Amino acid sequence: MSPYGSDRSPRRPMRRKLLQALTAGVVLATATGCSYTWKDFPRLGLPTPVTEEAPRILSLWQGSWAAALITGILVWGLIMWSVIFHRRSRTKVEVPPQTRYNMPIEALYTVVPLIIVSVLFYFTARDESKLLSLSAKPAHTVNVIGYQWSWGFNYVEDVDGDAATPKAGEVPKELASIPDRYTKDFPAGAEGVYTKGVPSDRNAETGNPGPTLWLPKGEKVRFILSSNDVIHSFWVVPFLFKQDVIPGHTNVFEVTPTEEGVFMGKCAELCGADHSRMLFNVKVVSPEAYKAHLKELAEKGQTGFLPAGIQQTDPARNAEVNKL
Repeated sequence: MSPYGSDRSPRRPMRRKLLQALTAGVVLATATGCSYTWKDFPRLGLPTPVTEEAPRILSLWQGSWAAALITGILVWGLIMWSVIFHRRSRTKVEVPPQTRYNMPIEALYTVVPLIIVSVLFYFTARDESKLLSLSAKPAHTVNVIGYQWSWGFNYVEDVDGDAATPKAGEVPKELASIPDRYTKDFPAGAEGVYTKGVPSDRNAETGNPGPTLWLPKGEKVRFILSSNDVIHSFWVVPFLFKQDVIPGHTNVFEVTPTEEGVFMGKCAELCGADHSRMLFNVKVVSPEAYKAHLKELAEKGQTGFLPAGIQQTDPARNAEVNKL
């Protein structure tokens, strides 16, 4: 009589179980992404980068996945090796030798994770430092304002071409909450124009909800992020980058768009009941079309600036120093 209750074991052979598990894995991996092509596979789920800075983020993402895959193969390989070659024999029931400790193995599983974490930390810190570094004089500056439940965009530009208006070094009161280390880089004569969005706005070309931020292709843009109420997060999906918009704190980053088109953006921080409505669009155009759009805003009367963030005292506004 078989120890399993009959002459023939009712358990399926291990090979059949393994084949079924592999089949199920292939089905799950392919059925969830029918529109995904092999051309997209190297990006591992990320959209096509549309800025000069985004490939660095994509490279870090791919490297992290490669490290995780190698680690996973090693761990699962050791597990399967133990399962197959150290399984209990059907004819023997003795307890295998018990090992209380093994110093080389214990040192290995202590040192290896430290090495993995250190390598990931190095590449992350290196790329973060590069991505958050600021140029001496960006070609364009846009103050992005988050508020419940939409976005405002202040284009800090010399729209009329007269560097004498406003007076050199004079910061408009609407932008007084921005630290001096950023306002000193404003272009001369930046009287500015703005776009104030509402959730019901739609992009005329795509029909996507939210206001539209215009950017010039091939020219560096500095984003100055400020909030009028709670914490938001400014995320342009194909930029592969997002940064929090925090009341009382100014975050800044720069990108250089490389592809023309209309791209989707959204708030990536749960900011209240209508968080899901905080959508916007980014339209990248030629530098000539960008300048023409700014003039159109001026002709519509959208001159000057929207209030950029909550009011702060001078010591609080300039307390933080950018060390990147």
